[in-house]
Amino acid sequence: MRWKITYYSDNLQEDILNLPEGIQARFLLLADRMELYGPNLGMPHTKALKGGLFELRLKAAEGIGRVFYFTLSGYEIKLLHCFVKKTEKTPDRELEIAIKRMKESKNAHT
Repeated sequence: MRWKITYYSDNLQEDILNLPEGIQARFLLLADRMELYGPNLGMPHTKALKGGLFELRLKAAEGIGRVFYFTLSGYEIKLLHCFVKKTEKTPDRELEIAIKRMKESKNAHT
């Protein structure tokens, strides 16, 4: 069964398409793999965080990007938030945005 990737919003899809070229190319490659093999590609590509939240880890010459996501029933991967990392540690604010959107999405899905 093929997985389906959906976006939290059209704005998120646009934000991902506006990532630096190398990071965007890495996203497209890994998104294709996730559609074929599922959301858990393993390190260094994906990492489980907490409460069902995952991060897609994107590294390129321009820097490091992250895309947070979770899974829904029916082989659906829902992308929640993206950003380009500027520091070693993921900023709490970025994580909080993803967690809030995941809760909203789960409530809308039930």
